[in-house]
Amino acid sequence: MSTSVAPEYRAHTPEKGRFGLLALALGGFGIGLTEFVIAGLLSDVARDLDVSVPSAGALIWGYALAVAVGAFTVTAFLAKQPPKTALLVLLGFFVIGNVLTAAAPVFELAFVGRVVTAMCHGGFFGIGAVLAGDLVAPHKRASAIATMFSGLTAATVLGVPFGTFVGQQLGWRATFWIIAGIGVLATIGIATLVPARPAPAPTTGSQYAVLRRPQVLTSIAMTLLIFGGLFGAFIYVEPLVTHVTGYSSAAVPWLLVLFGLGLFAGNIVGGRMADANLTRTLRILAVLLPVTLVVYALVAPWRVPVAVVLLVLGLVGFATTPPLQLRVMRFAGDAPTMASAANIAAFNAGNAIGSALGGATIALGLGWVSPVWAGLAMSLLGALLVFSLRHEEAA
Repeated sequence: MSTSVAPEYRAHTPEKGRFGLLALALGGFGIGLTEFVIAGLLSDVARDLDVSVPSAGALIWGYALAVAVGAFTVTAFLAKQPPKTALLVLLGFFVIGNVLTAAAPVFELAFVGRVVTAMCHGGFFGIGAVLAGDLVAPHKRASAIATMFSGLTAATVLGVPFGTFVGQQLGWRATFWIIAGIGVLATIGIATLVPARPAPAPTTGSQYAVLRRPQVLTSIAMTLLIFGGLFGAFIYVEPLVTHVTGYSSAAVPWLLVLFGLGLFAGNIVGGRMADANLTRTLRILAVLLPVTLVVYALVAPWRVPVAVVLLVLGLVGFATTPPLQLRVMRFAGDAPTMASAANIAAFNAGNAIGSALGGATIALGLGWVSPVWAGLAMSLLGALLVFSLRHEEAA
């Protein structure tokens, strides 16, 4: 089964398709916001629900674990449904999960709400990425995927600082009520703006069979290594810039905004580059990421260079998202949805592994810059994989 819609379908829905991409991006914004904003509100949540901060941290790692579980279970169940229907079901549970979190009188119910929300994450981006690519001409598929993921990057640039501010002023629950409202708006947008498509044709064998294809597995491995390198190096930015670079704690949010602006720009640039040439894009970015990490480690003691490198790191790192997602979909053949969702799980797994590896280097006493070198090692493994394979033979 091709992952592209028929030309006559597109010919009748170009405007609606473009607006549909914006509705998908709004859904991605809400999901990105609910995933990341909790980090800035963790102490408030712990205090209100009468648990320790480490215990409240389960709202973060539990979410990440549930994303991976949902990517392989919920997606498989919904992959046989019309994509628009599947997305509406996922957003419905997304709203329910955030309402549970916002209204939770005890920590356990808040945790359940987070798990319900996270179970929708992989399926939304997995199904949404395939649908986004089908709403445009074949040579613009990576850019369409980038448009959908722009909601996720916008959440890191604008949504998380705003959500944290709202939580600090009105209470953490207010932030999650707002996120639930965003989910309602995204549901309305997809219901009215995304063109209906029939359910995918039945695949031969199990949906999970696609995960045994060598090129799909290597795509997932690339994603895990590259994003593990990126976020493994970045996740400890706060202690690095305060202890090594000499920034005050008050400067950290602005540095995060710089990184987020890089993410937003890189997502767009990566989509356009991948539309032009997928192989060349992946190979260029696979080289630029480790080079940027080396520079980051070397200039760590200097304020202005570090600020510039964080912007570049966000740009180069997230420019890999559209081409990596496009690659796994191309090699998935008749089961792009499951492969796409599995790749989303790999993004989160890479984040977790890279973060754990960076934390281990700090625990070993190797210094605040050591996570950057650990991230470099993962990104170099990813680069080796990128250069060992072709990337467009299944286009």
